[in-house]
Amino acid sequence: MSDIQIVQTLAQKISANVERVILGKHNEVELALIALLCQGHLLIEDVPGVGKTMLTRALAKSLGCSFKRIQFTPDMLPTDVTGVSVFNQKSREFEFRPGPVHAQIVLTDEINRATPKTQSALLECMEERQVTVDGITYPMPQPFLVMATQNPIEYEGTFPLPEAQLDRFMLRLHLGYPAPQDEMAMLDAQQFAHPIDQIDQVARADELTHAQRAVKDVYIDALVKEYILALIEATRKHPDIYLGASPRGSLALYKTAQARAAIQGRAYVIPDDIKALAGAALAHRLIVSPAARLKNVDARAVVDELLHSVAVPGSRAA
Repeated sequence: MSDIQIVQTLAQKISANVERVILGKHNEVELALIALLCQGHLLIEDVPGVGKTMLTRALAKSLGCSFKRIQFTPDMLPTDVTGVSVFNQKSREFEFRPGPVHAQIVLTDEINRATPKTQSALLECMEERQVTVDGITYPMPQPFLVMATQNPIEYEGTFPLPEAQLDRFMLRLHLGYPAPQDEMAMLDAQQFAHPIDQIDQVARADELTHAQRAVKDVYIDALVKEYILALIEATRKHPDIYLGASPRGSLALYKTAQARAAIQGRAYVIPDDIKALAGAALAHRLIVSPAARLKNVDARAVVDELLHSVAVPGSRAA
């Protein structure tokens, strides 16, 4: 079995398992898997009660990974996230007690309820996969994924995520309300017990690590790379955008396109992969100008507009 087939089989097993809990959201589950395969982080922005926490728990159970949940509140301190050094009376030395961020899959629930000081505690571990406390650096476990949730409609008592932190999320997704038939199936499934208690581990962490390496070998033609850069450049020059996508955005689009191709059983990326992922990979990185905001211009709508206006590369002979 080739590496691409291994990635595809692994993704199908995990996706089928997670979709026993998250009904009717195949595309959203696939986006979460793509972030996982690219060693990226995921921001889930949606209204309460649509399954944001359950998606994270189902992924962790499917992989048998260690899972920690951090409930962000305004009175949290950075040490509540990263850990703290405590003086041991017996040994007469300081001992490091790791915080909840030291897990393979970390759910940061309602991340925008914490103060900017506490939010910034995640910056180092998300980008460099390490935490520095009292001058000592502690590496994060592998694989490592931060899945953050935030409520888009409640602004009182919240602190908007700064651009530096938004940029560290590889993808942003919206689960949305389930379709009526899926909600009916959910009512039946949860009559006696929650499906999250009935799903089992279907893959191992070392299988995921192998798949993460295999995804990097997916071929991207120079024309497709130019298409990625043309989209990124267009966000920086758009009249309604105050701040365009960063180089981290182009890397996110590059890596996630490789993962999507592998999940679909291809050893090469096509422009359709870029189009399918551009909204989730770029929209949260764009800052709409104040004048455009008055006209209710949305960053996702700008990305959709650019996908229609930026020329797609044609094929060429090998």
